[in-house]
Amino acid sequence: MTPEEFRRLGHRYVDWVADHRAGIDDLPVRDDVVPGSVRSRFGPEASDGAQPLDALLPLVDDVVASADTRWQHPGFHAFFPANASLTSLLGEILSTGLGAQGMLWSTSPACTEVEQAVTDQLARALGLPEAFTHDGGGGGVIQDSASSAALVALLAALHRRSAATGGPAWRETGVTGTERVYVTAETHSSLAKSARVAGLGERGLRTVPFSPGTRTMDPAALADMLRADTADGLTPVLVCPTVGTTGTGAVDPVRDVARVARPHGAWVHVDAAWAGIAALCPEHRHLVDGVGLADSFCTNAHKWMLTAFDASLMWVRDARSLPAALSITPVFLRDKASDSGAVVDYRDWQVPLGRRFRALKLWAVLHGHGLDGLREHVRGHVRMAADLAERVRTHPGLELAAPPSLGLVCLRTTEGDDATRVLLEHVNASGRALLSHTEIDGRYVIRVAFGSLGTTDRHVDELWALLSGS
Repeated sequence: MTPEEFRRLGHRYVDWVADHRAGIDDLPVRDDVVPGSVRSRFGPEASDGAQPLDALLPLVDDVVASADTRWQHPGFHAFFPANASLTSLLGEILSTGLGAQGMLWSTSPACTEVEQAVTDQLARALGLPEAFTHDGGGGGVIQDSASSAALVALLAALHRRSAATGGPAWRETGVTGTERVYVTAETHSSLAKSARVAGLGERGLRTVPFSPGTRTMDPAALADMLRADTADGLTPVLVCPTVGTTGTGAVDPVRDVARVARPHGAWVHVDAAWAGIAALCPEHRHLVDGVGLADSFCTNAHKWMLTAFDASLMWVRDARSLPAALSITPVFLRDKASDSGAVVDYRDWQVPLGRRFRALKLWAVLHGHGLDGLREHVRGHVRMAADLAERVRTHPGLELAAPPSLGLVCLRTTEGDDATRVLLEHVNASGRALLSHTEIDGRYVIRVAFGSLGTTDRHVDELWALLSGS
């Protein structure tokens, strides 16, 4: 394909995206699809001959556009948002068009240093301590997901703990079977998966009880567990407080948790994948209270910060911690810049070797919306959630199942779990909204997560009509 052919086709493909977004509110949030129906549209073998790319768009209309769950729909309130703003798509075009592979500084100085610059800017915008910036001795990195951030934090924690104990280095001998990771019943499942991937297995995961009357980690219970495990010859490696749990939006007391973990040498990784972005707003800055005592912090730009998937922001307080655990340098990856120690090679801050130029779409969002635009985006959803929560409080057949948290509302019917399930199915079958569910103390609960790009007060009214039967 020549650049001129790309220019012609590019206009058509961009038009397709623009038309899809312009008409998305008229489509159902989720199409009614049976398993295997999409795959059955494909033959068993790919075509030997090339086919015109003009003909691909009608096929996409026929095969994909009629069998989708539309995460960008204004009625999408399930899980947490995935904000693929058109602004970020423009940055994605530039990134993919450049085709850079930023594993080393030398393989793309721009890829590396734009990422350093924007992660430093965002650290300050979120209210993180200067120690988490590249200027301050730490630094930020864009992972593909919070799951990857959790994994590399655990690997760094394993390396640091083995070095501190003076025993065999984790990098050389792997885990001993004594290592333990501390979470709550609300912690994201990615921590359990990280423990498996790192070789700790399920026995390596310890579940800390909640503080009485809450769904947040109990620092006193954590302290007791750490003391008991240490006395039993076990090794506390990592503690993960969460800021905005998936189930209920609960916020663990990061400062108190970190103070308890520090004497035991455990790495503190703060998982703020969803809620952390809200700290861009000064009124929500309390969400990062105590992060200065942590070792790493993660929040997802691709959830609530108008940036297309994938872009998970991770910061560490010590820039040496991730390379110390993850750096492997065969001769073909060595060069003068890396050997000088004057540059960051992001291959050492992640599990894969290769990496995309994710920072360019993040820069496009910061440039095109500004911090004020991002704050307005977050505040609008928080206001919508407060509005819905107030309506639930005054309805005789509905009740809040947990305190509202930012853009998340958890509710149920007063008639029991079966009625709550029926209500969820009724809403989702309408095509106008899509909700998800969780369990709280064994009770079935509906989650309503505000965060979609085009959601307005009209969509809140539509949702309320479905929930209330009005």
